[in-house]
Amino acid sequence: MNANTKTYETGQVTDLPLIHQGKVRDSFAIDDEHMLIVASDRLSAFDVVLPDPVPGKGEILTRISNFWFDRTGHIVPNHLAPIALDDIIRDSGLRESLRHRAVIVRRLKPLPLEAIVRGYLIGSGWKDYRAEGSVSGIALPPGLQQAERLPEIIFTPSSKAAAGDHDENITVAEVESAIGTDLTRRVREASIALYRFAVAHAERRGIIIADTKFEFGLDHDGELKVMDEVLTPDSSRFWPIESYAPGCSPPSFDKQYVRDYLETLDWDKKPPGPRLPPAVIEATADRYREALTRLTGPEREPENPPRQQEQG
Repeated sequence: MNANTKTYETGQVTDLPLIHQGKVRDSFAIDDEHMLIVASDRLSAFDVVLPDPVPGKGEILTRISNFWFDRTGHIVPNHLAPIALDDIIRDSGLRESLRHRAVIVRRLKPLPLEAIVRGYLIGSGWKDYRAEGSVSGIALPPGLQQAERLPEIIFTPSSKAAAGDHDENITVAEVESAIGTDLTRRVREASIALYRFAVAHAERRGIIIADTKFEFGLDHDGELKVMDEVLTPDSSRFWPIESYAPGCSPPSFDKQYVRDYLETLDWDKKPPGPRLPPAVIEATADRYREALTRLTGPEREPENPPRQQEQG
């Protein structure tokens, strides 16, 4: 990422019909089988899109997702299609602005859930644990601290909320009721396998992946594929191993920094979102860049990473 990073606005893409403008990504129709997905620099927190973008964020998310997609096809296939951007976008200036933030994907039938995997007790999982002693119906041992490593990896799905609403943690039984027992099992196994693979890679580069969420869809043949984004600072919590300690919200390379700032405000977590100070925007951009550098760079010297967890 450098000073020549191209900016992007939804209205720039005029040759393709806009299918959906999400919190962060815009989807455009190519044909009945394919879409163009563009990652903007928009930032959402607590399911609300904030008014201030994080410069370069869309490129970082795309680079990180593609990094993982390239390395996890043996675990579960993904939505990427073998079509070049140059074959779709005719305008050279627009093409260059999209070069590192756009992907061409196969259209899938999305599953109606967020497939969340947790290795540490943080975020909404920590709130649920304090209130109920469990997360998504999974009972946990008493006395755990905030950000503590869980005895085993757990699969804690959430609902996929409509725009403006908040996702809610749900039980595996509720997922089974919605999509069936066999498909739930496939999603759970794929999610945990992806997480375990990523955790091992990230720890060798000085990052703890505390939790993450995946989205899945089915192709015409009913094959399960991972879609949207994977293991990015927007869909995961990344903590530096060297400063991790349970008992508080650890420093991070993701948007938890923004969440922590927003928690200090008198804001009801409903639109419109508050403006972010320039210092918060720049510090967040630095964290995203650091995540990209660490994940895609060389291995680091070991810093007593946590041992691998059993599958929950």
